[in-house]
Amino acid sequence: MDISVVIPLYNEVESLPELTSWISKVMDEHKFKYEIVLVDDGSNDGSWEMIRKLSEGNQCIEGIKFRRNYGKSAALNVGFAAAIGNVVITMDADLQDSPDEIPELYRRITEEKYDLISGWKAKRHDPLSKTIPTKLFNSVTRKMSGIPNLHDFNCGLKAYRKAVVKNIEVYGEMHRYIPVLAKWAGFTKIGEQVVEHYPRKYGKTKFGLSRFINGFLDLLSIFFVGKFAKRPMHFFGTMGVLSFLTGFVSIIWILSEKLIHIAHGEKYRDATSDPLFYIALIAIVVGFQLFLTGFIAELVSRNAPERNHYQIEEKL
Repeated sequence: MDISVVIPLYNEVESLPELTSWISKVMDEHKFKYEIVLVDDGSNDGSWEMIRKLSEGNQCIEGIKFRRNYGKSAALNVGFAAAIGNVVITMDADLQDSPDEIPELYRRITEEKYDLISGWKAKRHDPLSKTIPTKLFNSVTRKMSGIPNLHDFNCGLKAYRKAVVKNIEVYGEMHRYIPVLAKWAGFTKIGEQVVEHYPRKYGKTKFGLSRFINGFLDLLSIFFVGKFAKRPMHFFGTMGVLSFLTGFVSIIWILSEKLIHIAHGEKYRDATSDPLFYIALIAIVVGFQLFLTGFIAELVSRNAPERNHYQIEEKL
């Protein structure tokens, strides 16, 4: 099969007939062998009934329904597991992503050999309250992720080589960082394509400002896990040693200063009356705790069943 289109959705009953018809039209025009995987994330507006109806009239449409709302990441992860196409396309169900972009995305994956192509909504039809935080969010993500060529990490319209979606796990709110997940999994040929962004035609957005706070916390999590998951002692141990040494050197400084004053017969202040003394003690205790945390994390990591799980590209 050429293409699997994975569409996570939540309460999008009005847009589904138009969206699936649009996708089918594009696929038929280019003679693609395709499937449309609609993942209903616990909708309560009749979306699942609509998916049933649409699948009866089109054998290329498949549906998966969650018992309750788990979030977009969970829907994508289940959709990726079900997809069988050589190229997997994701898009939102609100008609703001254009299926007309699919042929070019497919071409770039198959001919230019990209692992992942991420859409870039260069011209957005969103209020400033959404576009300004999004630009800031993407700027921070570019710097922290080491993927400087992407302008829109959270664009729902993306294309993947099949191997990518079969070797990453999307959970929590990590759908915003799929390019980062792919990079950590060894898929480094990541490109970008400017795509058309349409105003929302039906319903209302499901995301609030809290997504930016959660998104930043998830970015920190993925940065830590990707860099230190198999060697946590490198992180906690380094921080612990630095904290311990800072506190230890500070106490030596305080005591040395006191001894010098005594040797010269000068007045001196008791070490325990110096605020720096207590700060130094806290630094020593925190440093010891961080080092111990790293040691325990290292033991857990070494005993984890996936400790020697490595992704192999080819084998002769």
